[in-house]
Amino acid sequence: MNSARAVRTASRALATIALALSLAGCGSPEPPFALQNVSGLLPRLKFSLTDQDNRPVTAQDYRGKVVLLYFGYTHCPDACPTTLATLAQSLRELGPAAARTRVLFVSVDPARDTPEVLKRYVGFFGTEFVGLRGDDDALTALSKRYRVAYHREAPDRNGYYAVDHSSAVFIFDATGRARLLARETDGAASIAKDLKRLTAG
Repeated sequence: MNSARAVRTASRALATIALALSLAGCGSPEPPFALQNVSGLLPRLKFSLTDQDNRPVTAQDYRGKVVLLYFGYTHCPDACPTTLATLAQSLRELGPAAARTRVLFVSVDPARDTPEVLKRYVGFFGTEFVGLRGDDDALTALSKRYRVAYHREAPDRNGYYAVDHSSAVFIFDATGRARLLARETDGAASIAKDLKRLTAG
């Protein structure tokens, strides 16, 4: 399967989850979220990686925080900086409640995204942003867990290469349970609205 097809397949899988949830939510007494509710359809937050300070971390280190999980890379020319800027804006709209959140930016390009590079990159977006990286085995396991597709293209003559990747943001509550899925079309206001609800819980 080529890279573009893999990303499309992952996107269709997420769309199927979204449809199932919208049907399952009919008649629910709780008001709907602005984002796609994935409660019960995705596994809990679980990983073992290295953070931007080169320290080993697991999902347990972020218990008590609402976690936004996003896969990308620092050389990404468009989707990653746009998505992270949108998340930064949503956290600004949260105000003090933003302290109860963490955005975990998992690099799909650990060869170039060293801890130093990750730390500098996520630092542009805010103190709630944390860069994470791992070896290929850890990254493959985590991407399969959340049905994320990525593929590194062959380097050009200057050694540059792009990485195709899914662009969904997975949102977990403070207990590590998968709750919401934000897509590229979701704006900062919608994300902030749902984060307010999760951080208040």
